[in-house]
Amino acid sequence: MPRPLLASIDISALHHNLRIAKSHAPLAKIWAVVKANAYGHGLERAMRGFAEADGLALIEPENALCLRQLGWQKPILLLEGIFDAADLDTAAQAGLNFAVHSPDQILLLERAALKGPLDVHLKMNSGMNRLGFKSEAYRAAYQRLRAIPAVRKITLMTHFANADDPLNPGLPLLQQVQLFEQGTAGIEEERSIANSAADLMHPELKSDWVRPGIMLYGASPGGASAEQFGLKPAMTLTSKIIGIQRIGTGEAIGYGSRFVAAAPMIVGAVACGYADGYPRHAPNGTPVLVDGVRTATVGRVSMDMFSVDLTNVPGAAVGSNVTLWGAGLPIDEVAHAAGTIGYELMCALAARVKVVES
Repeated sequence: MPRPLLASIDISALHHNLRIAKSHAPLAKIWAVVKANAYGHGLERAMRGFAEADGLALIEPENALCLRQLGWQKPILLLEGIFDAADLDTAAQAGLNFAVHSPDQILLLERAALKGPLDVHLKMNSGMNRLGFKSEAYRAAYQRLRAIPAVRKITLMTHFANADDPLNPGLPLLQQVQLFEQGTAGIEEERSIANSAADLMHPELKSDWVRPGIMLYGASPGGASAEQFGLKPAMTLTSKIIGIQRIGTGEAIGYGSRFVAAAPMIVGAVACGYADGYPRHAPNGTPVLVDGVRTATVGRVSMDMFSVDLTNVPGAAVGSNVTLWGAGLPIDEVAHAAGTIGYELMCALAARVKVVES
């Protein structure tokens, strides 16, 4: 018998969430972001789930080629661009779009003997300070790219740090928008600026392309819950109770004995641990559903299992169904309890977890 831990991927939810993204930007084209193995959901499943997208965007050149081999014929965008000269040949042969965010990448293009055509996305650092050209250097970078015969289309691109928190004192959204507008003034090219939060929360920001990521998988980018945005969870992680203990007042549970029972209680062991992708740092009280009843974790998460309080779950027994996140229990709620974000939980899903479509 296989271990009862199971990740169910709902392809119809991927379709639904893409349509939500489109409804917020009806005049824009959509890059559906599928980096990190489509946030743990699988490239092939995402390709089918996002069949209505105008293109797929990711980080890994090898996975871009995998998408081509799987039959994706629409555009593909490498969000971090090329990493060395060999990637240019790959991009040209596979017809990949790619970001250009540094003088070194422009130099590679200038020295390459490619005939093209190449479609690139010139990235501005509008304040996030990871990748990209500063606003004052952006026009010169654009002119260098435009002078390269192999370069056909240039899309103007930036990334927002705080679209979910537009008044963030460290970097207000408006400040990034203003820097982008200043650096691109007078350049007549398509623009790509909206991530999930900008797409859902800032319709006033006009963009030719939007780049939704986390929202497509049914989690919130912030600002409101996924349910409030109309999103549906695409991944539901379930398991079963594999053992039950009745413990007395003062008895401890798990490594480090960090949970001590204040009264007699019933505790169930769940077949899931940090080697499966469940957060080891999840504290006592992290929500879990057992047979549809909300309860909580007790004690430290182990490599292969963790414990839950079954005291107030009538009828709970070995074999009872456990929902760790997804349908009925938002992944964002579990992530918040564990001091992380839904992105990390999705991406951390381990290879040993069986994945099926629901």
